[in-house]
Amino acid sequence: MSSAPIPRAGLLLLGLLSLGWGFNWPIMKVVITEIPRWIFRGDSILLASIGLFCIAWFSGQSLKVPRGRWPQLLGLASCNIVGWNMFAIYGVSLLPSGRAAILGYTMPIWSALLSVWLLDERLTRRRLIGLVLGMSGMALLIGAEFEKLGSAPIGVILMLIAAVFWAGGLVLYKRDPPPMPITSLTAWQALLGGIPIALSGHALESVEWGRIGFWPMFGFWYNVFIGLLFCYWAWNKLVQMVPAAVSSLGSLIVPVVGVFSGMVFLNETPHWQDFAALVLVLTAIGTVLLPARPSA
Repeated sequence: MSSAPIPRAGLLLLGLLSLGWGFNWPIMKVVITEIPRWIFRGDSILLASIGLFCIAWFSGQSLKVPRGRWPQLLGLASCNIVGWNMFAIYGVSLLPSGRAAILGYTMPIWSALLSVWLLDERLTRRRLIGLVLGMSGMALLIGAEFEKLGSAPIGVILMLIAAVFWAGGLVLYKRDPPPMPITSLTAWQALLGGIPIALSGHALESVEWGRIGFWPMFGFWYNVFIGLLFCYWAWNKLVQMVPAAVSSLGSLIVPVVGVFSGMVFLNETPHWQDFAALVLVLTAIGTVLLPARPSA
């Protein structure tokens, strides 16, 4: 498969996605201080799905699921919505937000391996170099908080499981993309994945919405409109545009944004590893996304 760079529209999506999801890691830490985790994820996902259905409807997109695609759609919802969100929200509650983001974004390792196995994608030299550079940056950031991670092994395990679910959803889509508009596809995934989370949350937890503070409530609505509605649409659109390995490597900027936004909003102390990782991750993205020199 071609290793062509992401087109300009894809680069814009990648930039907005990196900011939207990157800022969301410390925001989620704020939200779960007052809103129970299952209710938070279930309600925000369902509200985002309603918004996506409305956008698809008013833009004239078909909401019909093609015949024979329901099993695949349920698989995508299970990986991208249920598996990723539930393991990630418990992982971020046990770890610093930036470090949780780093562990979640080991996803490119799993997606690259699964893509070679299931999608017959070539792990080209440029992609391999980008993968090594990007994961080296992740390793630096993990090493900066090694003692914290060691004291919270459950959080580490939960975030790695979340990363595997996300990679599985990416490869499941790329293996046989459903013939559906991206907005409709994203809306159905959010609805099918959000229903069991919301039902379980309200059965097991309770919340008094009138007593929620301003910032947790702001974070809740940020998740609805930015973290879920826009960013999930943008991610699915990006995955549609480029090979799985390229999209997953390009997303490595998200945990870097997560780490530095955690420093700003949660007063986390920066380390030299953070700045070194930023250089490595940006170099990794450039290696994958910048066009190769034409042969003589």
